[in-house]
Amino acid sequence: MDSQNVLERPFITITNLIWSFDHITNRVNILLVKRDHEPYNNYWALPETFMRAQESAEEAALRLVREKIGMDLSGSHTEQLATFTNPLRTPGERALSLAYMTFLPDKPQLKAGYGASDARWFTMGYSQKTYSFSDAQQTFQSTDCPVQRTYYKEFDGTNADPAKHLAFDHEWILKVACERIRNKLDYQPNILLILGGKFTLKDARRVYSPFLKVTVEQIDNSNFKKSHRELFTDLGSSEVNGPGRPARLYKLAHLRA
Repeated sequence: MDSQNVLERPFITITNLIWSFDHITNRVNILLVKRDHEPYNNYWALPETFMRAQESAEEAALRLVREKIGMDLSGSHTEQLATFTNPLRTPGERALSLAYMTFLPDKPQLKAGYGASDARWFTMGYSQKTYSFSDAQQTFQSTDCPVQRTYYKEFDGTNADPAKHLAFDHEWILKVACERIRNKLDYQPNILLILGGKFTLKDARRVYSPFLKVTVEQIDNSNFKKSHRELFTDLGSSEVNGPGRPARLYKLAHLRA
């Protein structure tokens, strides 16, 4: 047995899927950065950082938010997604990814920061098989491959077109993230943290819509309110949102500190 292979110590990176909500367009957004170094120079990617020796993975994920966006968030705004360890996910030296999701309470202005030439919010959409993320110039999609082993077997790495594909295995990570959020909508919808501390049922439905791959109108408001009554706390207040009846405000009922 090759002892060098057994004792190999891969790099550990923190990949952070940073979500926000645009109250002008009423759409879900995710942060992508354009890398300015190899590997995957000039590819768009999810934000990443190396985990430092004296910090936990969650602390590294929150540090990345502070450094990239300037927001100091508590642990209630982030959750671990999964660990990605396939040897084919990075060229050259092996790197493991501990992926986290962070839910921003507002949508701040961006600056590229260290390791990136650009940073932008990409708007979430969907098709029958994939989730899409678009800005005014381009669109990226989560992979439509249903099986992880098959995805990595067909993975093209740095040969992929940077105008169509994200760096590393980030299209697979996006698929896993969107499916995780979708699967938790009916019992732990932490994605609603992107609406801030309070929200209307209509805004909640706007967040649910792309993950469920349905229009907002297809989510019946009365049924939605009834099925989520244990998850939402009625704040007993309302806001005037244009002409007509004021909308009730809610918050998530259970959040960890």
